[in-house]
Amino acid sequence: MPLPNIPGYARLNKTHKYSAAGIAAAGAAAIAFAVVPGGNADAKTTAQDLPNKPVALTSQKADAQAHHEALVKQSALADKQAKQEAAEKKAAAEAAKKQAAEEAAQKKAAEAKAAKERAVKQAASRSAARIETVAAEKKTYPDNLDGWIRESLDIMKKKGIPGTYEGIHRNIIRESGGNPRAINNWDINAQNGVPSKGLLQVIAPTFQTYHVEGTPWDAYDPVANITAACNYAADRYGSMDNVNGPY
Repeated sequence: MPLPNIPGYARLNKTHKYSAAGIAAAGAAAIAFAVVPGGNADAKTTAQDLPNKPVALTSQKADAQAHHEALVKQSALADKQAKQEAAEKKAAAEAAKKQAAEEAAQKKAAEAKAAKERAVKQAASRSAARIETVAAEKKTYPDNLDGWIRESLDIMKKKGIPGTYEGIHRNIIRESGGNPRAINNWDINAQNGVPSKGLLQVIAPTFQTYHVEGTPWDAYDPVANITAACNYAADRYGSMDNVNGPY
């Protein structure tokens, strides 16, 4: 066997030489096996298929990745749509609540306005009634015999004292001639120190006993005199209308 063409080979010891020769032989055998046409068929097939396997795996991985990304996008879109629908429902509910609150406020304001208007009308009605009552209570009468009799009759009506205009007028003319300051200083009453006074000639004890509340405590006052005299006549004779002479 010829010596390997290795620089410095001649200076190697025997052991080194055997090692170098073995390495060279092994390399040559490997080269010969790779180029022999009639080599192992399975090894050839495997050598041909090896470049294709990574390509197939890469394609499947890419498809899976694309499918995953599509699912993620679809999920994100569905989530976005759900959030949008929820937001729209919330906005619609808030709008409905706001509208209901506004309608309730308007209804309350309308009711308050109506109540205020009713209160104003009622107050006006009560005020008018009070005015009418006050006007009736403050009814004015002429300051003469006709007015005195009419005012006395209104008071007598409220107090339940009977009597008519004609009966009062007739007795006044007989007793005093219509003079509210008339006084009798000569009859028995005068002799006893209690002269008869006023339109219907009432003595002081009778006036004080039959005085009607709401009239002055003055026997010369025309209305007080007439009213007290009619009150006395009603108690003793049933009514001033039944008096046709001294009483």
